[in-house]
Amino acid sequence: MKSFLRHTASIALMSLSLWGLPNAHADISVSGTQVFDGNGHSFKMRGVNVPHAWFTGRTDQALQDIAALGANSVRVVLSNGAQWTRTSESEVASIISRAKAEGLITVLEVHDTTGYGESGDAGTISGAVDYWLDIQNVLQGEEDYVIINIANEPFGNGPSASTWVDAHTQAISRLRNAGLTHTLMVDAANWGQDWEGIMRNNARQVLNSDPQGDVIFSVHMYEVYDSDSAVNSYLSSFSSQGLALVVGEFAADHYGSYVAADAVMARAEQYGYGYLGWSWSGNSSELSSLDIANNFDGGSLTSWGEQLFYGANGIAHTAHPASTFGESAGSSSSSNSSENSGSTSCGTAANGYPYCCDSSSDTGGGWGWENEQSCVVPERTTNDTSGNDGADNTGDEDASSGGTCDWYGTAYPMCQNQTDGWGWENGQSCIGQITCNNQ
Repeated sequence: MKSFLRHTASIALMSLSLWGLPNAHADISVSGTQVFDGNGHSFKMRGVNVPHAWFTGRTDQALQDIAALGANSVRVVLSNGAQWTRTSESEVASIISRAKAEGLITVLEVHDTTGYGESGDAGTISGAVDYWLDIQNVLQGEEDYVIINIANEPFGNGPSASTWVDAHTQAISRLRNAGLTHTLMVDAANWGQDWEGIMRNNARQVLNSDPQGDVIFSVHMYEVYDSDSAVNSYLSSFSSQGLALVVGEFAADHYGSYVAADAVMARAEQYGYGYLGWSWSGNSSELSSLDIANNFDGGSLTSWGEQLFYGANGIAHTAHPASTFGESAGSSSSSNSSENSGSTSCGTAANGYPYCCDSSSDTGGGWGWENEQSCVVPERTTNDTSGNDGADNTGDEDASSGGTCDWYGTAYPMCQNQTDGWGWENGQSCIGQITCNNQ
């Protein structure tokens, strides 16, 4: 997204999935359209953009709140000093550490390049690469947890295809020659929206320039994508080309113009692509509708925040954590007694994760967190009060839950304090009875 401070041409739960096959090296990696975590498991980014460069004192709490709401990833705004105060190496190290502690995969991006060629203040992709090389000491060793988004919206409108391609192939070459093996993310031209199709038509050439083949392409979907057909056309093109894509920024509107945000989330789920909503909080007054949380308060989501997290294909209903967090936590606690091990006391799901033991974690299927590791919540239906679904859990369904809703094959608790839409009660997402009945 272009600066909070001025107008732009374009700004820039959890269901179980089949695991992908391991890639050749144990970092975040790319194979065809899929992204794989460090354990070789398929991973779809479901997260939020965090405006660290402009609100440095808010980031730690934001990461905690975003993780608590169910996200599995964050894209963090950094500055190389070309337009804003340079984000120091120590700041980046702290961001990575905090995000890892919260179980979040981190996408780091240099924002100063926004709109180069149209914005006179914008820095170059080469300058962004200089920054990555300057701070590479805190990046190396974090390949399981960090994706490098080379440059945010690095061209405005009007660049030639060769300019976009050459700038990115040169950037990739410099990063790889310096020994950075992270998966890389490349933004589209046209302030990220790619309405001219420069990235769509030339992405393969950029991917082929990477000896690792670990490149994710990122489109920013704002007013150009005002219909399901526009969203589907773009995502399906990358899918048919066998290329990995993420919607690196999007919202429900942009300067009052409608954005098909529900279509973005639905189509991303259909094609197995990631998405990252813009942005946590702090947008300027004319863009305040793009805030996900009111005044950086994770307990007070805006209407856009509610849509992003609790819509039918929102974060809370489609995200699952990278297995590197669950498995690493599980292995670190493997020396504990058997009663502290979820896999020992409550059984193991088909994907290798322990079932959750605590009945209070039951959200009707999905993911939980117990004993410092991820666990699988056994799926339950309205008529199933045993709570085990293959696990040795005990206890009846919480009478205060009011039953569950079969939402397109996934069970969610029914809301008690609202009759329609999605809500958040008793520490979990819920669905109103009217909405359930009208699906």
